[in-house]
Amino acid sequence: MNDDQLLRYSRHILLPEIGVEGQEAIAASKVMVVGAGGLGSPASMYLAAAGVGEIVLCDGDTVDLTNLQRQILHSLETVGHNKAASGQVTLARVNPLARVRAVEQRLSGEELAALVADVDLVLDCTDNFATRHAINRACFLHHKPLVSGAAVRFDGQVSVFDLRHVEKPCYHCLFPEGEDVAEMRCAVTGIFAPLTGIIGAMQAAEALKLIAGCGEVLAGRLLILDGLAMRWREMRYGRDPHCAVCGTPH
Repeated sequence: MNDDQLLRYSRHILLPEIGVEGQEAIAASKVMVVGAGGLGSPASMYLAAAGVGEIVLCDGDTVDLTNLQRQILHSLETVGHNKAASGQVTLARVNPLARVRAVEQRLSGEELAALVADVDLVLDCTDNFATRHAINRACFLHHKPLVSGAAVRFDGQVSVFDLRHVEKPCYHCLFPEGEDVAEMRCAVTGIFAPLTGIIGAMQAAEALKLIAGCGEVLAGRLLILDGLAMRWREMRYGRDPHCAVCGTPH
């Protein structure tokens, strides 16, 4: 790192759990953020500010006026623009040292898997189960850590699926695909604006801990926030040996 980088990231470097070595790992990392909305906004901004070397920001949606209540990557000037492209401009202002690649499409199949294969870890900041399960399958296939967040109304949750290790559970172990789970969209149910900031920032924190190799991440633990009461609870879960994604084949 040069003198400017040492100064910019000095408050990280002062932390013995991170130090110069951890900050260099952050600078060398490549992180994929799927979704540039309520969760992806704070998550990607903290990753950029913290010095992540390259951020692959993916979203096929366009900025709508209703997004501006919580999606802080965007502004009135970018209404109608693609969210990934809008976010790329904002992240360049946050930290011009961070390289940001905007992927302006909804990903699936081989395209999604190819992008996942090329990064160090993935943040799932999406809002639908189909995409979440597709991301999980791609991360399992390529053994990439997955940091998952969700937020709707006043309720949020966050967890980590460290798929570098075959004995760790995947997203499907916790939320099996095909189960009769009600999918709530904020466009219908509403969402408390700061909730996305809380959960998205936690996703960034877990990602940075994974990259720097410090602390204990939320693998095998689901944190659930009742934002109305501002009360957290924790649920522990394990790997499902019969999981259709990561279970032991028979």
